[in-house]
This record gives sequence, structure tokens and C-alpha cells, in this order.
Amino acid sequence: QVQLVESGGGSVQAGGSLRLSCERFGYTQSIYYMAWFRQAPGKEREGIAGTNREGRTDYVESLKGRFTISQDIAKNILYLQMNNLQPEDTAMYFCAAASSGTWFGFDRPGSYNNWGQGTQVTVSS
Repeated sequence: QVQLVESGGGSVQAGGSLRLSCERFGYTQSIYYMAWFRQAPGKEREGIAGTNREGRTDYVESLKGRFTISQDIAKNILYLQMNNLQPEDTAMYFCAAASSGTWFGFDRPGSYNNWGQGTQVTVSS
């Protein structure tokens, strides 16, 4: 079993930055890919970025450049650095880990079998 705990969300003004963290617990050796998603009210969950165990990263094109994914393997923490935040970035942000199941792509929620509880990010204009 894998447990994921996100932190670092909050309220910022447009143009500000936040760094989200996702700490992983349990049988982390089984994880082969991790990603960040977000979900705004009334909208579908959308992928942001992902990374594999070797550090290769993937990004949704529309967010590339403002958002950066990274990980500290030794500390079992996944990060998402978010810069120049805008009101449309307001959403619940989730960490996800794939340790088994079918792979549909890094930005597809169905690829992941482990999810955190989410951390809220609110950006005001």
C-alpha cells in the first residue's frame, strides 16, 4: 500500500508562487511514476506534470514553463513549483502515484492507483 500526503497549498495573489509537496509512505518501491493533477469546481481532473523513477519529466504543454516538477528520492517527496500563478490556476491539487494497473498516459487519471487527499490553491486577482 502507498499513502500520499500533499501540503503547501494556500492563497496567493496573481503573479505569486507556491511550492507543493507530496510525501509518500508505505511500499514506495512499487511506484514507477508520479504526477500532479488539479481539479477546479465543476471541471474534470486535469494532468499537470509527471516524473518517473529515473527523473524523466513530462508536462502538459499549456502549463510548461510556469510549473516545474521535481522529487527528492531520499526523502520520498515529490514537489511542484508553481510560478506566475493566475486566477485560473485556482483548484484542488492532487498528487498521484502509479504502482500497478494499466498505463493510459501520464496525464490520464486512470493511469494511477494511488491518490492523495489534495491541497487547495486559490489565486486572487
